Amino acid sequence: MKTSKMIRLAAAGLLLCGATSCTDRYIDYNKNPHEPGQEDMGTDWYLVRSLALNLQDLMMPEQENFSQYVDCLMAGNFSGYVADSNIGTGWSGRYATFNPSDAWTKIPFNDFYAKFYPDYFNLKNQSDDELFLALAELYRIAVMLRVTDTYGPIPYSKVGAGNAIKSPYDSQKEVYTRMFADLDNVIATLGKYANQSFSANADRIYDGNTKAWCKFANSLKLRMAMRVVYADAELAQTKAEQAVNSEYGVMTTADDGAYRKVADHNPWERFMVLWSDARVAADLTCYMNGYADPRREAYYGKSTFASVSGGTYRGEEKYAGLRRGILQGQYNSWSQGSSCMKVGTGDDIVVFRASEVFFLRAEGALRGWDMGGSAKDLYEAGIRTSFQEHGVDNGVDQYLAGTTKAETFIDPLKGLNGQPYDYSGTTGSTAVVAWQGGDFEQSLEQIITQKWIANFPNGMEAWSEYRRTGYPRLMPMAANASTGGVVDDTEGARRMPYPADEYRENKENVEAAVETLAKEASTKKGDTMGTHVWWDCK
Repeated sequence: MKTSKMIRLAAAGLLLCGATSCTDRYIDYNKNPHEPGQEDMGTDWYLVRSLALNLQDLMMPEQENFSQYVDCLMAGNFSGYVADSNIGTGWSGRYATFNPSDAWTKIPFNDFYAKFYPDYFNLKNQSDDELFLALAELYRIAVMLRVTDTYGPIPYSKVGAGNAIKSPYDSQKEVYTRMFADLDNVIATLGKYANQSFSANADRIYDGNTKAWCKFANSLKLRMAMRVVYADAELAQTKAEQAVNSEYGVMTTADDGAYRKVADHNPWERFMVLWSDARVAADLTCYMNGYADPRREAYYGKSTFASVSGGTYRGEEKYAGLRRGILQGQYNSWSQGSSCMKVGTGDDIVVFRASEVFFLRAEGALRGWDMGGSAKDLYEAGIRTSFQEHGVDNGVDQYLAGTTKAETFIDPLKGLNGQPYDYSGTTGSTAVVAWQGGDFEQSLEQIITQKWIANFPNGMEAWSEYRRTGYPRLMPMAANASTGGVVDDTEGARRMPYPADEYRENKENVEAAVETLAKEASTKKGDTMGTHVWWDCK
């Protein structure tokens, strides 16, 4: 039985009302067609619900190993959010030093395809309820957006139910074009049901609130629009203004944000707290320390360097991050003392913060687009919303008036002999918090830097925005082990190479994708971590 049976049953009941009295069965005939009744609570409904939850989970995975490789070790390092702290001999290659093994680089590709598409096609086979199908399509766009932003060209329009991975590739430009079209259809469908809810048992994010999903879809459209601004400015403006000015609009309050309730545990607790595989990066703590950011206490704890002897550290506890890309035996003598993220087993998983939407609108306003406010007002609203999201009640006005810069990084134990980095040097950051109203690039750096701070720990989004804009300014990795130096120290990693499985099992299609990548890329380095994707062309 497909879930559309619920709609047919309700319609049949309304027809009967014409011949007999319906008042004693009013609830039966006026129930939400997307809310399962007793007759629908069988195997089919539970299967559809389970499949929907599985798809939703892939937008920000809960499974700890999957999440660790994609969101922490890869995007977390590349974005400047976290640094590897447990660099034992078992890690012969790492994302952070630009030499990950194929076993690592294939995870953001193979795992998303292998875990998402079987359930996606199964749900489409089990249900013809257009609301559930629209939500499944929305989840697909959100998940595959992460994949294309990681690799560039990917299989999207021609993915087959029986052969999800071994499929032809679309260029990244084609992927975005089709995603925009698919997203417009999703938004139109969700709008039809915006005043209805569906079963909260099939939604761990908004508890079945369809109107909230309308705002999510428009916010995703705004994010995608800004991503392509340097590749296609006209398309970017059109899609951004459509999203902001649509009937249900985008996220506008902290409560609009998307946070997924965990089924078992928050994965970040495993690799940040219990496994000690990562610590907060020095990039983040240097900016937040320099700005005297009141959110530090909500983000991470203080270091434990006060208990370390024999070094040059001043002796007091403070917020101190770990330099990214350290080598075994080189700097990890102090890695375990660095600040650790504050996260617990039952904490919700961040999917999409409302504060990000304000910063996207601020950038749009800076470009002269109709975003419903000025760049300054939207920028400050983004910061205020971020404080609300983290439950920080005091200090936002003082923060917004701040004119200090990011602090200089100094190795807590080795002092100036430990690769210091001056963020406000000649090639460093000049960004302060207080809105300066300066030239375009100065204002853009302020917006992106504050969006980066607010988006923690969404490393995928932060890494993508760093590649797109060049902001925030980050320290180079402490070590660069990329083959032949193909990854530039200053630029950092621009994408992931395709997994070896694709060359063995999908050779013709992946080789065609590499040719497409070369045509789209602003740098012609082949299938490497140093090649720019289509939208990375500033």
